[in-house]
Amino acid sequence: MAPGEELVVAGYIGETGAAAIANAREQELLAWFTSDYIKTIQREDRSAAELSREDWEALGATEYEMTGEGGIFTALWTLSGTYQKGISIDLLSIPVRQRTIELCERYGLNPYRLWSGCALLVAENGGRLVRQLKKMGIDGTVIGCVCPGAAKEIWCRGEAGCLERPRPDEIYRVLPEFQIEGGE
Repeated sequence: MAPGEELVVAGYIGETGAAAIANAREQELLAWFTSDYIKTIQREDRSAAELSREDWEALGATEYEMTGEGGIFTALWTLSGTYQKGISIDLLSIPVRQRTIELCERYGLNPYRLWSGCALLVAENGGRLVRQLKKMGIDGTVIGCVCPGAAKEIWCRGEAGCLERPRPDEIYRVLPEFQIEGGE
């Protein structure tokens, strides 16, 4: 991971947590959403999670971090910290589906801190990686870049902020006893 490389998200953030909440709270959610819409939330796209390190490398990724517990913010923090490199991301470029946003709004959750099954990738040419992902039927988006130093910047509508340390996954605010697969 080197300064100048681009950060790409393969898939959509928060889907795994949204699906788990929709499954556990289906009856409660019927007060807000139709049954068909809840079924849509319950179906998550796991195509990015099924790829291996070799697959990512063949597509042009130089490094990757699966977004699991703690969501995309934890994955960004971990990847940046592991390589002791800075990052600069555009918050509004991070791919999140409307259905995930709507479910998060119902429970007051931050979708960027919600359990995800997408991948955070690093590539010399993020646009080329996105095109390669598209050929495989996986949506990808360039969300930022690797920078010199250690700063973890988040840009939103022309204003910069700093990525905060990881926090507990948002799913626990709705499902306190929930056990995340592979969690500790």
